[in-house]
Amino acid sequence: MEPSRFPRVKVCCIQSVAEARAAIRAGASAVGLVSDMPSGPGVIPEDTIAVIAAAVPPPVSAFLLTCRRDAASIAAQQRRLGVGTLQLCDRLAGGAHADLRAALPGVRLVQVVHVTGPEAVDEAAAVAPLVDAVLLDSGNPGLPVKELGGTGRRHDWSLSRRIREALGVPVFLAGGLTADNVGEAIAAVGPFALDVCGGVRTSGALDEARLEAFFRAAGPAA
Repeated sequence: MEPSRFPRVKVCCIQSVAEARAAIRAGASAVGLVSDMPSGPGVIPEDTIAVIAAAVPPPVSAFLLTCRRDAASIAAQQRRLGVGTLQLCDRLAGGAHADLRAALPGVRLVQVVHVTGPEAVDEAAAVAPLVDAVLLDSGNPGLPVKELGGTGRRHDWSLSRRIREALGVPVFLAGGLTADNVGEAIAAVGPFALDVCGGVRTSGALDEARLEAFFRAAGPAA
């Protein structure tokens, strides 16, 4: 994909309808709703996810972050919650992407690839034809307690750039983004979209001043 000078922004770890509305007012193209995870911030109950997703107006997208790996379980979760986009935070079982396509026509699939080293380039290239977008994050699914996002760490952006240049689908960039480094991230990677959680929060709550600073730093088309 070609680089984006002014990428879109997804605000993740949304906790309430009020937070979703604040993110959308600031200019968010998407909001992230975190279901049960082995570790990390932002997890909310499924009934809360359903309420927030129903309150998100078009054309803003509600992303469900799921750690499930089998198509049947993921499809059932999507049907319960009514989200339009699935953010698949762990590697799926073989054939699961195709099964999800068949079970959920019209639902977007975004596969997370955790950039732990150069092997992420091949992993992203292999999964890209199966999904609508790839999201590059800084977790580590190989740990005894998996890290599947929300680490607040930045990874090697030179690898992220290599992935973006190699793929034919949009690339989201996550991991340790703040108003102070987002300009550097855009220049280094050229992602289609940015994904921010902790960088716009204070003591776990969405901070509208930090949110507005992030959008100003990200550029006029954020």
